[in-house]
Amino acid sequence: MGVGGRTVSVACPRVPRPVAAVRRTERSDTDLNDPEEPEEVEEPIVALPSHRRRLAVSATLIAALAAGLAPATSAFAAPAVTPAVTPAAPAPATAPAPDMDGVTAALKAAMANGAPGAMARYVGPDGIQSRTAGVRDRVSGAAMDVNARFRIGSVSKTFSTVVLLQLVQEGKLSLDAPVNKYLPGALPDDRITVRHLLTHRSGLGDYTDAMFNSTVPGFEAVRKKVFSYQELLDLSLALPRTTEPGVSYKYSNANFVVVGMLIEKATGRPVADAYKRRIITPLKLRQTSYVHPDTQIKGLHARGYLHPDEAGAPLVDSTEQTVSWAQSAGAVISSPADLNYFTGALMRGRLLSPAMLEAMTTVTPTDAANTRFYGLGLRRYDLSCGTQIFGHTGTVQGFYTYAFSTRDGMRSLSAVANTSNHGAANTALGGTLEAAFCGKKPAAAAARADASPSATDLTAERDLPERH
Repeated sequence: MGVGGRTVSVACPRVPRPVAAVRRTERSDTDLNDPEEPEEVEEPIVALPSHRRRLAVSATLIAALAAGLAPATSAFAAPAVTPAVTPAAPAPATAPAPDMDGVTAALKAAMANGAPGAMARYVGPDGIQSRTAGVRDRVSGAAMDVNARFRIGSVSKTFSTVVLLQLVQEGKLSLDAPVNKYLPGALPDDRITVRHLLTHRSGLGDYTDAMFNSTVPGFEAVRKKVFSYQELLDLSLALPRTTEPGVSYKYSNANFVVVGMLIEKATGRPVADAYKRRIITPLKLRQTSYVHPDTQIKGLHARGYLHPDEAGAPLVDSTEQTVSWAQSAGAVISSPADLNYFTGALMRGRLLSPAMLEAMTTVTPTDAANTRFYGLGLRRYDLSCGTQIFGHTGTVQGFYTYAFSTRDGMRSLSAVANTSNHGAANTALGGTLEAAFCGKKPAAAAARADASPSATDLTAERDLPERH
């Protein structure tokens, strides 16, 4: 389904199947088995065409609506210092083929920087390709498996944003209304709007800074603990404000705790119910779940390993935890296939109206190089080849995640490494984005690209406090 206009169904072509010494386990986007019964296939092929499904290609595109949908200054909001940046038109259909050797190199670089294993799954017009490296379980030695589930960390924020924006579409909330209109007395400043939460411009302090000041002891203190939303918000409100409402970007998990509170107030149901009814069930994301406060990841899954702050200390298996310290800010479980489908469907307009999707993808810079941007619960990265990709990064104890798609939703990449508190591994994993979306560069083009700024040239963004 396109974002607007007539849609035309185009069958994905079959691609040649030359022999290559690459082991992979794969699954079709639309033939997802239950996580308890994963399908494992080992085939000596380079690419797996998604011939069992058809991609809908929009014949027309919605015109830019940013002038009317850019973050507005209401009677309750301070004017934003940085003007909104409207997302560019989708990339042309003649997109470069993914450089899967480059993807593999990025996965191996993540391992060289402390990850026991890593994997990536790419979906494009010519089919599905995946790569794995290392192990998903250090004790059993089981190889990393692209069908495995894992904790997606702050990619959960995009799920929460979709639900909230659907509620805005239904007239149950307004982006530029004060949060206190819906949660009376919850915040100490009536100028903080719903939009400020989604753009990380509320000024609410991030309680995770103190919670995980000492990485492993902090994690063990909350591993089995169950918090209420109010308890987490109280931790934030005890901290100094980071900015005046609407003035500047400052990432804070507290913003999406309040988003969870808004969702539950507007729906009268737990946030888990909203994820399921509004995203998971409609998109048939059979490997995606929100099980808080249960601690298990059911079915085939990767185990997560946390690096202690002390150099040379053994890794800590952090797989089982409630993730109650994050909830709607970071407690969703998913798989590479489901994340590919989610980000692609979101960008193709399956979940939001054209106007609301345009609002979500209207962004402001978050770095001095103007290669990284943030919209409504959504990151935009500008790559060296000129391609713009939308999605989110994720960090939760034991897992780093990237889940991004092009604006037309026709190309998607999800990548994960089963470690955390080791930023070099996260930065290395981010190299999968350039390789997948920009492809293999000839020598001359590579030299030009080296001179062009890219979001992946920078140290990986930290969605959670880390010491390495």
